[in-house]
Amino acid sequence: MALPLQPTHTPAPTSLAHLQSRNQISCRHCNHPLHHSFADLGVSPLANNYIEPEDVARMQRFYPLHVYVCDQCWLTQLPVHVSAEEIFSEYAYFSSFSSSWLLHVSDYADMMTKRWQLGSAHRVVELASNDGYLLQYFQKLGCQVLGIEPAANVAEIAIADKGIPTTVAFFGVDLAKKMAKAGETADVLIANNVLAHVPDINDFVAGMKIVLKPEGVITVEAPHLLQLIALNQFDTIYHEHFSYLSLLSVDRIFRAHGLRIFDVEELTTHGGSLRYYGCHLSHCQPESPAVEAMRKKEKAAGLDTLATYTSFADKVRELKYDLLSNLITLKRQGKRIVGYGAPAKGNTLLNYCGIRRDMLDYTVDRNVHKKQGRFLPGTLIPILSPDVIAEDKPDFVLILPWNIAGEIMQEMHHIRKWGGQFIVPIPQFRII
Repeated sequence: MALPLQPTHTPAPTSLAHLQSRNQISCRHCNHPLHHSFADLGVSPLANNYIEPEDVARMQRFYPLHVYVCDQCWLTQLPVHVSAEEIFSEYAYFSSFSSSWLLHVSDYADMMTKRWQLGSAHRVVELASNDGYLLQYFQKLGCQVLGIEPAANVAEIAIADKGIPTTVAFFGVDLAKKMAKAGETADVLIANNVLAHVPDINDFVAGMKIVLKPEGVITVEAPHLLQLIALNQFDTIYHEHFSYLSLLSVDRIFRAHGLRIFDVEELTTHGGSLRYYGCHLSHCQPESPAVEAMRKKEKAAGLDTLATYTSFADKVRELKYDLLSNLITLKRQGKRIVGYGAPAKGNTLLNYCGIRRDMLDYTVDRNVHKKQGRFLPGTLIPILSPDVIAEDKPDFVLILPWNIAGEIMQEMHHIRKWGGQFIVPIPQFRII
């Protein structure tokens, strides 16, 4: 008997729900299965992988950029598609290039020194210390300092140019034990804009407890999830940001590792951040009224309600449509548009919205180390010196690092001489 040339039946199409169930992932803190989407931005290259001219014709790697929320601990998170070693072993971001950021951390060092009466007997340790941008101020104030920085190229600047003792390594329990054994424990332990960058957040926070002295103080700065949602800051989503944080989630993670949050401050940095003050659970540091006030504020905004998270995707799509519609209108009018800045957030915005050289002729950036003379990942928009804008006289300058738009508009005020205007894309399209 001859065998049939085709199957006797056709399998039913695989449903979207079935595909998602086969790709089940779990919360990086509580290990609960993640079922709920927060924002799906398609696929994108690594936001800080700037392209050398000789590599423009080569294939780039793109990875899923899909953020989920845990309905048990409310940690909003991006699954790990790329290892931290691949992202951070050599880094393109140098904190010292932003004058407003240097002013911010200088004020912080002064405040901390006065509040905790720090001096030569106290050690200040910063995790992800970058190019020594912050520790230089504590050093000038007479404190002992130590930086922990995984990116060797950035740490080299801290050591050679600023004289900041820096250990080149990723922080976690293993390194914390070595530091404690070597007597390198901290009176003040700082984690500015790094807690969101660690794939194993439990290992990182557990390490913080080990390296913190019994009466020591932790400060953590991180973009506030509440502001991300309220101001539609979806471009702060990229592969090196593994977590998107709120007091509700940070307090739970800290307590799981023998630490607690005793104070919190709202900051304007990075589009709206929180500064968390932490200590050991056993430390008698009183809890500030600001902590309970922030808990109530987050709950009032719905950060403990699933609908708040699942509705965010609609806002993201509307911003994309609005931005593209306005840029297309300007281009059809014959206007020339260029960018200012080559931040990671800008690469998320441009790749998600499909903005390339047909919309944006080029962008400029002050970072001569890793950006100027290269191309943006994905879009392959060239990165030039800011001096080019004065020579070229474009009609519009799209500000990609919108969180420092004021600083940039002041720096580039001369574009008004030829009638140039600024475009700020977040939280909505604006011409200034």
